[in-house]
Formats: sequence, structure tokens, C-alpha cells
Amino acid sequence: MKVLIIQVKKGIGDGVIYLPYIHAISKFYGKPVSILVKESSKANELLADDNHINEIMYLDRTKKKDGHHDGLSGFFKLVKRLRVKKYDKVFIFNSSLRYFLVAKFAGIKKIAQYPLFKKKDNIVTSAKIFTENQLNSIVSTEPFLILKKDDKIKNYKKVSPEMKHICLGISASGPTKRWDIHNFINLCIKINAYVPTKFYLAGGKNDKDLFKKVLNSQIGSNCVSFEELKIRETLPKIKDCDLYIGNDTGWLHIASALGIKCLALFMDSPVMAYGKYSNNISVIVPHGETEESTTHDTLGKNRISFEEVYSKSIKLLN
Repeated sequence: MKVLIIQVKKGIGDGVIYLPYIHAISKFYGKPVSILVKESSKANELLADDNHINEIMYLDRTKKKDGHHDGLSGFFKLVKRLRVKKYDKVFIFNSSLRYFLVAKFAGIKKIAQYPLFKKKDNIVTSAKIFTENQLNSIVSTEPFLILKKDDKIKNYKKVSPEMKHICLGISASGPTKRWDIHNFINLCIKINAYVPTKFYLAGGKNDKDLFKKVLNSQIGSNCVSFEELKIRETLPKIKDCDLYIGNDTGWLHIASALGIKCLALFMDSPVMAYGKYSNNISVIVPHGETEESTTHDTLGKNRISFEEVYSKSIKLLN
């Protein structure tokens, strides 16, 4: 049985959240599967050591609709690519008619897919119910990122045991999801006063100003930036940390899947979708909100309690 999984959400965190279902399908058939994902998911870096996956293919579709797989010609380019693979079954983790027709035209006989034209709902709930119905077994929502021995990853050095080590998720997909950088700086200063701590600044090339502000601050000498590292190079460093503190961003979900305790700040995204699937994640919501009331329009970045973040951080460190 040659199996393909189509999961085309663009986020790194989304890709991590779907891992339990990819792993469950692979285990069910007793062999690795192929996946079709977007390049922005960074699957090639995150899943390079995953023995449940034997092939990662990228779907090239853009908002401008000028991607390799956009439009009618892009449709048939994708069909052609999948047809030569001769898949026996495909699992489609969305309700788009386009991907159903791609699978049909590609000659895939067995197609499992969300109900067509289904409205948006909880991404974890939908994936779990779909996979369990297909496999007729219970599937955990807890993701695991699989890493080979640390010495296989370039330039890795284990963190020093005499200090605490915290991965700081200062990045986010937009300004409304990002706690003010000065709050992070003050939090680091206060935590370091309680216990000597090294902080690892998780972000990307678009976060240069944030890195600069932290590194030039009073706590800067205790900080290490991920700015110039590939995501794959950061994984063993994160895995050795004692705690993740930060925004609801891809780094949160990476840390959680590496087995790290996480304190996630949900300022403008739904806790019930992105903060409850893993036992490793503790959450803080804006003042006046509940876990159930947070949405993509909560706009609560100025209502996150600094003292609550600090006290919960210390509790998790202990």
C-alpha cells in the first residue's frame, strides 16, 4: 500500500500539530508515507529524521495565484507529478474539491477526505475525528518531533547544566500575536535574578529589530540568537531547554513536540485550537478572556499580565 497524505496549511505550527495523524497512518500501514505540504511548513528541516515519512513534496500555490500549482495548468502539473508515483490511497486533510479532483485525475483509487465544503472549525478536532474514523482506532493529539543523535546536527553543543535554559518565542506571524519585546526583556531580567538563566531567542530573519533590542539590553549577555541558524540546527538546542516562554507561534509547537514544558501567551488566537492538544502546553490569556473566548480577533496583547507570566514561569522552572 503506497500512501500519500495531503496537508496544505502554510504554518510551521500547523505542520507540527498534524504529526500525530501522519504517524498514526504510517503505523497503521506498517510503512512510511509520502506527504504533500507547503514549503513554508519547513517540513524538510523538521521531519528530516522522521522514519514515518519517506518523501516530502512541496505544493507551490500563492496568494497571488502565480505558483507552479496554481490555476488550471498548475492543477494538471500536480496531477502529472502524483500520477507517476502510483499511490494506492490518499488522505486529504481539508475539504477542498480541488484536491479531491487532483487525486481522481492522478488515478488514486482510494480517497479519504474531510467532507467537501466543510466550514472552518477546530483543526485538532477535525484531524483527530477524521483519522480515527479512517483507522478505526484512538489517536493521541500529542505530536513528537523525531531527532537522530545530536552529533549529526552541525555545530551543536549541549547546554551548560549549571544554569537554567529557556527558549524565548519572541517571534509571531503578526504584531497582534506578539507580546511587547520590552516585556520579554524585563521578564528575562527578573527570571535571571531568581536563578541564573541562558535565553535562546527563537525567531527568524524578519525579527532583526527584536533580536537587536534584546541583545543590546541589560540581559543581552545571557542571550543566544537563532537569527542565523536553520530551524534544523535549533532543534537540539530547544530540546535541551528547561522551558519555552513565548507567543503562540511555530516555535511554541516545535518546543512542545520536542517534549519541552511551554508557557504560551495567547493574545490573538484560539486556545482551544492551538493550546490544548498537548500536555506540555500551559497557557495565559488576556485579562477579561477565557480559554474558550480567545479567537483570531481577541486583540489582547496589552492585557497579558506580566506578573502572571513571571509567576507561572518560575513555577514551571521548579
